[in-house]
Amino acid sequence: MLTDKNISFTSLDTLGEFGLIDRIEKSFTPKYANTIKGIGDDAAVLQGDDHFYTLVSCDMLVEGVHFDLSYTPLKHLGWKAVVVNLSDIYAMNGIPNAITICLGINNRFSVEAIDEFYIGVEIACRTFAVDLVGGDTSTTRGGMYIGVTALGKVEKNQVVYRNGAKKNDLICVTGDLGAAYAGFRILEREKQVFLENPNLQPDLAEYDYVVGRQLKPHPQIELISWFKQNNFIPNAMIDISDGLASEILHICKQSNVGARIMEDKIPLDIQTQKVAMECKMDTNTFAFNGGEDYEMLFTVPITAHDTVKKIPNVSIIGYITDKEEGVNLVSKQGSLVPIQAQGWKHF
Repeated sequence: MLTDKNISFTSLDTLGEFGLIDRIEKSFTPKYANTIKGIGDDAAVLQGDDHFYTLVSCDMLVEGVHFDLSYTPLKHLGWKAVVVNLSDIYAMNGIPNAITICLGINNRFSVEAIDEFYIGVEIACRTFAVDLVGGDTSTTRGGMYIGVTALGKVEKNQVVYRNGAKKNDLICVTGDLGAAYAGFRILEREKQVFLENPNLQPDLAEYDYVVGRQLKPHPQIELISWFKQNNFIPNAMIDISDGLASEILHICKQSNVGARIMEDKIPLDIQTQKVAMECKMDTNTFAFNGGEDYEMLFTVPITAHDTVKKIPNVSIIGYITDKEEGVNLVSKQGSLVPIQAQGWKHF
């Protein structure tokens, strides 16, 4: 490749994934009035009809980066490829209705293997009532590549962005955190044991919950259904794909606020705690930086405290502060620890 010696070149790892996204966003200003929200949230928001916005989200899964086929069944991979994209639509308080899939594969995959992948896709589509409406296939010289675009809709007066958090809002989260990363650690550990001794078969019975959270995540359709049934709209919302730290920092940055997360309020499953202990790691590392939980993080006015308590499977873990106070973890001892995103880095 020819290069100009007078041109400086910056390594991608100096920016990271989100720095690169910010850099790209600065170069593109929406040109059309029907682009309501472009780059910078879980999904793009486009003008639909008189009552609804159209939501568009896309995501890519790359073999060797996002999944390992040595322990990921293709049926589970098909399911996961769909639901991680649907999660972005739910994070806008919307309902998904269609997906497209672009698939990069090579001759190492049999027809039957691809059939297995699409069985998982079909089960996910049927479970969450979305249609597969198109896509593309291509050969690759490397591993498997999966690109999914999800389409959905949301009533105009019910769309929720990342930038709506306000001072004194309660910070809420669904389910428990860190389980998917715990599952990943167990699968990686058992893979290494197998490589060293192929005669040993993995015993995952006591880790069934966390392994399931890694291989077959579940998007938070129940939360969105509860919101709609109870005519309740949070101030800000984001799905937890990159860990609690990254997501609360996204909300705070875009809402121009600070936050305090209470360490003793973070929901953790007993299997996650067990795996963290076995790995000699802090459970906070799993919850804040593990990623792939696909739980929902959202904020609500403090006046909604009693209402939030009625939402199944939701915990209040902190509150929003002034920007000047920063984004901090309040330890069990009462000290403030600045929250930093230290999870997966793409570059």
